Amino acid sequence: MGENEQLVREAWLPDHFGDANTLDIQSNQDELVKAIMATGKPVIVYLAHGRPLSINWIAGHVPAIVDGWFTGEEAGNAFANILAGDVCPSGKLPISIPKTVGQIPVYYNHKPSAQFFEYTTGRDEPLFPFGYGLSYTSFAYSAPRLSDTVMHKNGAVKLSVDIANTGSIKGDEIAQLYIHQKVSSVVRPIKELKGFARLSLAPGEKKTVDFTVDASTLSFWTADMKYTVEPGVFEIMVGGGLDKLAKAKLIIKD
Repeated sequence: MGENEQLVREAWLPDHFGDANTLDIQSNQDELVKAIMATGKPVIVYLAHGRPLSINWIAGHVPAIVDGWFTGEEAGNAFANILAGDVCPSGKLPISIPKTVGQIPVYYNHKPSAQFFEYTTGRDEPLFPFGYGLSYTSFAYSAPRLSDTVMHKNGAVKLSVDIANTGSIKGDEIAQLYIHQKVSSVVRPIKELKGFARLSLAPGEKKTVDFTVDASTLSFWTADMKYTVEPGVFEIMVGGGLDKLAKAKLIIKD
């Protein structure tokens, strides 16, 4: 399912159309998926597209979705390897997928006061959030550990987390590191991705992932345009997705 490049381009001449007024999947593709699902056969939807699509019916009824985007001439072979189980999927979404075009903008790193109220006709969370992705196996994270809970603003600490493959096949996991400063002179996002690490684990195997948290991780632009670290309390979060984050508290001092 999906679309081609004619539906994913920018309009730049009167006879060169490109902009779309909907994120719904085009034509009768939803009806096609419904008819295939009605056969009772196992169904996987492969999406080929160049922009987020509000695939609400598919997401609510089809047991598996492979989001292929526009992946080039080897896309078929890549999908065949996943379908046959020769490759364990490990990708994570680089954007949030909205439920409808009326939900735009929707993004994970919004300010605390943004996207706070629910819509009158539905919840405000995305169909699939930034950093989301499933696997043929499962992973368990330990509580994150900081080498020190108090740090000078020009110093550095190490955050460590143990990740174990709790499933039955080998797979890759992408650990994601986020931060949030609880009080600052400028309003900061509720979460900011500051690092990630990919690791391959055999069934039952466990490895430790280390992240360095320093000024490059914690700095931001102040109102007077200084790129600096402000003293205060930071939440350092790590996990395999926004819904699976564990927190550690880091205090920054002058």
